[in-house]
Amino acid sequence: SEAVVVINHKGKGKLNQTVEIDAADAAKLTVVSLQEWEDTATHASNHRMRAGRDTQLRHVVVTLGGDLVRLSADTEFASPRGNIEMLGLYFVDAGQHLEHRPFIAHTQPHCYSRVTYKGALQGKDAQAVWVGDCLIGANADGTDTYELNRNLVLSEGARADSVPNLEIENGEIEGAGHASATGRFDDEQLFYLMARGISERDARRLVVLGFFGELVNQIGVPSVQEHLME
Repeated sequence: SEAVVVINHKGKGKLNQTVEIDAADAAKLTVVSLQEWEDTATHASNHRMRAGRDTQLRHVVVTLGGDLVRLSADTEFASPRGNIEMLGLYFVDAGQHLEHRPFIAHTQPHCYSRVTYKGALQGKDAQAVWVGDCLIGANADGTDTYELNRNLVLSEGARADSVPNLEIENGEIEGAGHASATGRFDDEQLFYLMARGISERDARRLVVLGFFGELVNQIGVPSVQEHLME
């Protein structure tokens, strides 16, 4: 079976939520969770995912709105040869606290996972928290996994906390790694664009679009990709 599921959160209020995803053997599933709340909303969510044998599961999280948003995504492999890809994108404005905690549990042999999250921050007291955890169990021979987090700080007063964790209990694996980087807006890029007649506002937008564009193009749902780029 094959499906695409898009969950879009809008409006205001408080939401405490659990989403359970069970992708059976040989299924192909993409789940997209959009957080486009108004500025006063509070959202706490736990996504629990299970992938079967020869399953391709793609989980996409996009968080753009809300006063306080915390989304934990816990995954497990039910059988060998599962494939899980987790993509995340977030933009944090002044006063917002956006937090993401993806967890991959490799307990079955010959499974593959990739975790890639990117965020940008601007404004006073804008805060992003990303904690990525990966466990490779004693029975998970042939595991291939990697997690990556990148943060672009656009102004003073914004803060990004990025914590990748990797726990390995098995030496017979294909590969495992993690990377994290947080950096401020590159003044040289800004100067390069403005020297060619582009206004400062448009130059900043181009850099941010380039930063997010590669990740957006990996989502694989054209309507979502067009919406985000707009």
